[in-house]
Amino acid sequence: MINRTFQFAQFRTLFAPRKPRHPLVRVAVGLLGVAILGVMVFVGVFVGAAMIMAGLAWKLLAQRKAPARAVDANVVEGEYRVVRKPALPTH
Repeated sequence: MINRTFQFAQFRTLFAPRKPRHPLVRVAVGLLGVAILGVMVFVGVFVGAAMIMAGLAWKLLAQRKAPARAVDANVVEGEYRVVRKPALPTH
């Protein structure tokens, strides 16, 4: 019984994160973590900016393809449907 619990405890600690004991190694691992975080933020910002710029370019190019029409200020554009008299409510 004691042997089984000991083996389970070894398996559980197999993947547990451990801090290095040497102070210089701790500082180096900390700096490595900060550097990795900085790279991820840097890449994320530039990927996001590239996506925004690609979307703006897409919209600008899509507007360029559409022909421009002269707009009359007195015209109201819309879609209309004729409703027959029996369909109207009789209050």
